[in-house]
Amino acid sequence: MEEQKENRPQAAPNEAPAPPAPAACPPGRQHCRISDQETNGKNLTASSHDFSDPVYKEIAITNGYINRMTREELRSKLAEFKLETRGVKDVLKKRLKNYYKKQKLMQKEPINGDSCYDYICVVDFEATCEEGNPPEFVHEIIEFPIVLLNTRTLEIEDTFQQYVKPEINPKLSNFCISLTGITQDIVDKADTFPQVLQNVIEWMRQRELGTKYSYSMLTDGSWDMSKFLNIQCRISRIKYPSFAKKWINIRKSYGNFYKVPRNQTKLTIMLEKLGMNYDGRPHSGLDDSKNIARIAIRMLQDGCELRVNERMHAGQLMTVSSSAPLEGAPAPQMPRYRN
Repeated sequence: MEEQKENRPQAAPNEAPAPPAPAACPPGRQHCRISDQETNGKNLTASSHDFSDPVYKEIAITNGYINRMTREELRSKLAEFKLETRGVKDVLKKRLKNYYKKQKLMQKEPINGDSCYDYICVVDFEATCEEGNPPEFVHEIIEFPIVLLNTRTLEIEDTFQQYVKPEINPKLSNFCISLTGITQDIVDKADTFPQVLQNVIEWMRQRELGTKYSYSMLTDGSWDMSKFLNIQCRISRIKYPSFAKKWINIRKSYGNFYKVPRNQTKLTIMLEKLGMNYDGRPHSGLDDSKNIARIAIRMLQDGCELRVNERMHAGQLMTVSSSAPLEGAPAPQMPRYRN
């Protein structure tokens, strides 16, 4: 629900620290080469966590070379390695640095390049709204989409989409209909939120999420979980679902990984900086989720470790430190009704 997110603060009170920037590649000349010979073939036998290891000096030196390369030199080198060549210069530099770092560390000691989770469930709710979003207006979820991203194949494996019948404001505003493309007839025929949530949970169970496969939820900002889902559960008189208590805020991950300010992490800007266009209808929950998944795929390809960075605790939004133990979301269960 991009329109509603843009005018509200996205950050939790204490931001998780940005992960250390990886390094990587040689002089900013037209025929820039990356090879062991250029970094003097240092001994690569120490632990990958020992930053006094000469390999990290090699990576740092190469990182300096990459910083001096032109955009065309970067694209040429990426093409040589059969890597994606689209994106702004800073994105291309990050991509090449991470590739080179991974190659050097794998020479030293094989590393697991897989994602933290087997699957990522991308969610982007659409909710009732009015023009200007007056503060007293209560937003109710009217579209519940999920895009299931396989982090091994880096492909969208499945999708879920159901519309939801609002209870407090059952009549949609003209602004909401125009923004989301969701008509009054669609929500009138839809199930209420508890039934849709039950359908979501059954869909996730059928895909063995949280049992056979590890997974995490992922959103575009904090508000889908901390505001829309939180408020909707109170309206529907059910407890907050345990599987959605922790998630990956891709805006925060993107900003930390590519080292860009928060005002450059809007969905359309992230796509543009990565050399992609929006595909589909803006403010369609399912289409928004698919485009967010495209960003996640590109970030994983570029070497980003997407991991949980936000959570709900006692009804409040909190940041999850990057040093916290890694754990996937639990097997989905239907929450109990409130007393």
